[in-house]
Amino acid sequence: MNQLRKLVEPISKTVKNFKKGEVECLIVLFQRLVEKANVRLDNAGLDRNAFRTILYSLFGMTDEKLMNRVFFAFDKDNDNCINVNEWVAGLSVFLRGTFEEKLKFCFEVYYLNGDDGYISREEVFDLLRNSLHQLSSKEETDEGVKELVDITLKKMDYDNDGKISFADFEKAVKEERLLLEVFGQCLPEAKICLDFEALAFRHLDTS
Repeated sequence: MNQLRKLVEPISKTVKNFKKGEVECLIVLFQRLVEKANVRLDNAGLDRNAFRTILYSLFGMTDEKLMNRVFFAFDKDNDNCINVNEWVAGLSVFLRGTFEEKLKFCFEVYYLNGDDGYISREEVFDLLRNSLHQLSSKEETDEGVKELVDITLKKMDYDNDGKISFADFEKAVKEERLLLEVFGQCLPEAKICLDFEALAFRHLDTS
C-alpha cells in the first residue's frame, strides 16, 4: 500500500483530469493487467500485444494498424513498453481529454511514421486505404483512395505544400469536428469511456 501511495502522489501532479482516488484506481488496474499479461516483473509494463488486447477488449478498437499507432502515442519514452505513468497520462486524454488534447493526440497517431511532424501524401494514402480496405477489395480500394487523397488534401492542406501540418489539421478539424478521426478511429467512443470509468472507479465513494 505504501508503494502505491508513492506512485499516486507524483502521477496525480502530472495529470489534471483525474482526482487522486481515480489515479489510485487506474494504477491498481494497471498492475492487475500487467500481471494478467504475464509480463516480466523487471519490465513492469505493458508490451504492444498486451496493450492491443486491452484496446480491443476494454475500448472496442479493432483496427490493428491504428492500435499499433495508439500504442506508440502512449509510449512517450519509446521503450516499446507502456509504464504506469504513460498509462495514466494516456487515459487522461482518452477518457477526459479536452478537445485540444484529443486533437494533438489524433494528429500524433496519424503522423507517427514520419519524424518531421507532418502527415505526408503517402501517409494519407496508407491511412485511408487501411480504413477502406476493410470495406472492399484491394483493387477497388486503391483507385478510390487516390481520389480521396486528392479530396482530403484539397480540404485540409491549407498551405498547399502537399502534406498536412498540425496547423492544417487543427484548422480543418475546428471548422468541421467530424474530421478529428478522418483517418480512422484512435479514440474510444463516449459510451465506452463511461463504461470503462464505471468499471475502473467502481470502488470509489461517489457520494
